[in-house]
Amino acid sequence: MSTSKTDKTDESSTTAPLLDLQALVVAVRRRRRLWASLALLGLLAGAAVAVLMPPPPTATTKVLVTHQEDQANDTGTLIRTDVELLGTTRIAGKALKALKSPEKPEDFLQDFRGTGLTNNLLQIDVTADSDAEAVARAKALADAFVADHVRRMRETAKAESKALLDQRDRMRDELAKVNQAIGDRSPDSDPKESASVESLFARRAELNSRIADFDQRAAEARTGTPKIIAGTQIVDAPRAVEHSLPKAAVTNAAIGSILGLVLGLAVAAVGAVVAGRPVLRREIASNLGASVIAEQRRRPARLWRSRRSRAARERLTATLARVVRGSTEPVSLLELGCARTTSVIALDVARALAADGPVVVVDGLPGPQLAHTRRDPADPAVVSGERAAAVAHQVRRLGVGSVAPGTAWTDLQYLGGQTVLVVRAGHGSAAWLHTVARQLADQRIPVLGVVLIDPDPRDRTDGTLWDGLHIALRGHGERLARQNGMGQQRTERQPMWAARVPDSDQEAR
Repeated sequence: MSTSKTDKTDESSTTAPLLDLQALVVAVRRRRRLWASLALLGLLAGAAVAVLMPPPPTATTKVLVTHQEDQANDTGTLIRTDVELLGTTRIAGKALKALKSPEKPEDFLQDFRGTGLTNNLLQIDVTADSDAEAVARAKALADAFVADHVRRMRETAKAESKALLDQRDRMRDELAKVNQAIGDRSPDSDPKESASVESLFARRAELNSRIADFDQRAAEARTGTPKIIAGTQIVDAPRAVEHSLPKAAVTNAAIGSILGLVLGLAVAAVGAVVAGRPVLRREIASNLGASVIAEQRRRPARLWRSRRSRAARERLTATLARVVRGSTEPVSLLELGCARTTSVIALDVARALAADGPVVVVDGLPGPQLAHTRRDPADPAVVSGERAAAVAHQVRRLGVGSVAPGTAWTDLQYLGGQTVLVVRAGHGSAAWLHTVARQLADQRIPVLGVVLIDPDPRDRTDGTLWDGLHIALRGHGERLARQNGMGQQRTERQPMWAARVPDSDQEAR
């Protein structure tokens, strides 16, 4: 028997997923108020930023930049270099000098930026205190950049041409020496020296060819400069950028809403994983070791669903009334996270049982829920736990208590020999549900079933445990034996009720 149980436990542990995605999705969906609130907050914050912090006046212009090294397969290295050169204090200083502005170039660098649109097209965006000032700054900045680029291209071409001409002059000097060596040879020289004369003639021809090549390259370097100068120009005149407040508000609101939604979903998912609070029927039933026998929505139903809500409430009352009638001992309703709802359910069940005879509701809740509940004069009497011993034996008792943290476990047996747990989905952690099941088993209080409050409407899992009877009635044989031998002694035992201390975890309102 122990081997089979061990095998079953090992099999269940190996088949259980490390992260139940269905439970995670349900837990995140149940916290829709959180991520919906964050999405709404992001929407309002984005719209408020657009209204309260409008962008400064901005002007834009576009400059066509040509380079000596332009190639069709360029990856944008040259235009990125131009963008970095634009953001230097030299360009900023020249623009401020043209504007006759006393502003420091370092401060002006914060008011403009360049963007490479293509390999040869540069966009300049400038901000200022007014549209006119922004346009003037953009024009001065574009002119300063064009002038600096043209100057650099001219200097580069001039330096390249000078280097080529210097190399040509060195070749001419060498050619002069070769010509002189050829002229110094006499016509009647030894035939053995004819080979050296031929090498001088070959060297002279090579030098003439290289001198012509250097002349051509120097001319091409000088010729290419006008093309670069003419090609580098402002192609889109500086203009003020129009700002639409409604468009900016809608855009910022959409961005803020998306960011808030993503943040809310992330917080809800992380919180669900860290908290480890079961929300599915199968998880709650498995952790408590008892089947889910009924459920009820916790939030008030809409007007068009009021009839369906009343019918569901009546079915729940009838189910619990049958459970109480079928029990040979007093039954208690023990809540976890839904004290007010449990109070209402207890009064409904007591009213249904009143048709069979006198009923008394024993209030063992650590708060004033039953005391503040509206009751008709014809409703069953409600007594506190301290007065439960004074109730006559022929009167049916229905106990109402709590299994929230801080519960006096030894007092639960005086509310009823059997119990029905009323649990709000997602309220208690898996560890606490295990604690409740273990404590009730230690107190020899069988769990007849679980009433699930506020279940997920899309939860299609089955909360029935086929071996739930065996788990719920642990020690049932010992308990029956104790009833047969010590029933009278248990009846005469006086209850010891713990002080009622309100618990912050009693109910989340």
